[in-house]
Amino acid sequence: MAQAVSEPLPVEAKPRRWRPNMRLWGPIGLLIAGSAVYSAICDWRDSHGLLINTSESLPNWAFVIHKTAKPERGQYVFFVPPAHPLVVRHFGAKKQMFGKIVYGMPGDVVSHRGAEVLVNGKVVARMKPRTRFGEPLAAGPVGVIPPQCYFVGTPHKDGFDSRYAAIGYACAKKIVGVGEAIL
Repeated sequence: MAQAVSEPLPVEAKPRRWRPNMRLWGPIGLLIAGSAVYSAICDWRDSHGLLINTSESLPNWAFVIHKTAKPERGQYVFFVPPAHPLVVRHFGAKKQMFGKIVYGMPGDVVSHRGAEVLVNGKVVARMKPRTRFGEPLAAGPVGVIPPQCYFVGTPHKDGFDSRYAAIGYACAKKIVGVGEAIL
């Protein structure tokens, strides 16, 4: 007699959960995250900069420069000095940024009393008659500080700044940005 072959009972299939393929999605996620970080760095770079100060005229040696900020009294400001022969002789023909402190704002009054330089009647610096190499130094501008210009200086006795005609005022078209000391 022939035996009847019974068919196996159907096994209830478990639904498979979807899992991301990490070999595919991991690199895609890293690419997306890397692009976002790169974009943020580029945006920051367009409006900021880092500067290492090698001069003794400022107490700090590392600054973040905010290129879009408007200078205020007491802040560090970085600017390209004029191409005056004295500047070229001491600092070279290649344009270098100078960093100074804003002592005078547009509309303030600069005056001289002997070797003292005053902004709105307050002494902010003393002038020297000659450089350390014996070259004569001409006194800087006096009177009302023009719009978009700033009287800048340093507390250093040998600071080369607005107290001298070779530098004069730091005006908007020469200003690179406002600095924040970080070290």
